[in-house]
Amino acid sequence: MQTERKGRPMTGAPIGTGEHGLHKSLSKAQITMMGLGGAIGTGLFLGSGIAIGYAGPAVILSYLIAGFIAVVMVFSLSEMAVAHPAAGSFGIYAETYINPWAGFMVRLTYWMSQVIAVGGEAVAAGVYMTYWFPDVPVWLWSLSFALLLLYINSRSVGNFGTVEYWFALIKVVAILVFIVLGASTILGIGQPATGTANLTGLPGGFMPHGWWGVWMGVIIGIFSFTGIELIAVTSGETADPKTAIPAALRTMAVRLILFYVLALAIVVSYVPWTETGAKVITQSPFVKIFAHSGIRQAAGIMNFVVVSAALSSMNTNIYLSSRMLFSLSRGGYAPAFLGRLSSNGTPVGAILLSGASILLAASVSALTPLAYNYLFGIALFGSISVWITILVSHIGFRRHHDGAPLPVKMPLFPYLQLSGLALLIAILVTMGLDTDFWNIAWIVGVPWMLLVTLAYFLWARKPQVAAA
Repeated sequence: MQTERKGRPMTGAPIGTGEHGLHKSLSKAQITMMGLGGAIGTGLFLGSGIAIGYAGPAVILSYLIAGFIAVVMVFSLSEMAVAHPAAGSFGIYAETYINPWAGFMVRLTYWMSQVIAVGGEAVAAGVYMTYWFPDVPVWLWSLSFALLLLYINSRSVGNFGTVEYWFALIKVVAILVFIVLGASTILGIGQPATGTANLTGLPGGFMPHGWWGVWMGVIIGIFSFTGIELIAVTSGETADPKTAIPAALRTMAVRLILFYVLALAIVVSYVPWTETGAKVITQSPFVKIFAHSGIRQAAGIMNFVVVSAALSSMNTNIYLSSRMLFSLSRGGYAPAFLGRLSSNGTPVGAILLSGASILLAASVSALTPLAYNYLFGIALFGSISVWITILVSHIGFRRHHDGAPLPVKMPLFPYLQLSGLALLIAILVTMGLDTDFWNIAWIVGVPWMLLVTLAYFLWARKPQVAAA
């Protein structure tokens, strides 16, 4: 079928064919673990401390609301990813079903948010390392970890998938063990029960800061779930995307909600929320819990796990950022060297440019102790903008395929999509009104959008865009 879309024709060629050359070496098991690895990072192990500070024990509700939004987004994305497997993923879908500016904006904004997020993860990893090496500056660890993971990403995608599989497996197993041991302690299985008095027995009860605190906790929850969209990006390098993508997305969404909600329920039940919650985080609340347990070396083991979690998330986000630049280049919207592949099928130019930007973001840790919070807020602005674009693209996708059979079809369309859009827009507005540090998202995000728009109109006039 040949139709027209704003700014550029949609031809009969499959969407994303310009991104040929990537090696299709990722298995279903690898992309599932990669998705979990991308979404289980410092948002849970470090950022959850900020969420607990806002919401208290009601942080459980915050993460349930964030999980609902994530499920709506990820099921909408899975429909499009199965129909159009491509590394540019939601960038190509936005270009096709909204307009070319939206495709350019969402790919470049996602690249920016992932670069900033990796910088934030690097800062978090450096903070974790001070548990063992308090005299070594955070910035030194941050830069060292960033360089190591850039090297791993420059290797073949199969090697990257293997490394990320084991990184992710460490933290998934650790969370499961944490949930089992924590539940046994709280319920008194084989030992005296500690009970759930900490959920309601402290001043303010279950919801010490009311619904506003719960809502502010949703901001952290959304950041915690970012990375779940990774699986759609891997569709261009997956051996059997029509089978692997929808299965991985469905199971991963359910697992993530269970992991986050159960793990945080144990955190706020086992230790008073006043001890694990804070606006400026210097230690993971999970490590604090094991320090309370009295089990020798338990806190050190958990700290190793959260370091692994940060490195895993960094590894995944470097992959994501490089594929967005690759997609922009192949679409004619970025210099050609970013779209070139090495002999092992990796876009080395895109990885190196992303890496230089990541090192710059990570170096912010040398300037302020609030580096993690600021990077967190800027990255979240970009991620929420991307999720909004995905949902709008999906509405356009459904209209285009109205009545056509689809391999994966989300129920309750468009009501769930509209609900997700309303919640995401409300979160962005809330961040803009907060004067503690979340308004940094708007202070940086709005000029970024204006700059991207200017870049689009300047670059779109170049001959290579028309040729692409």
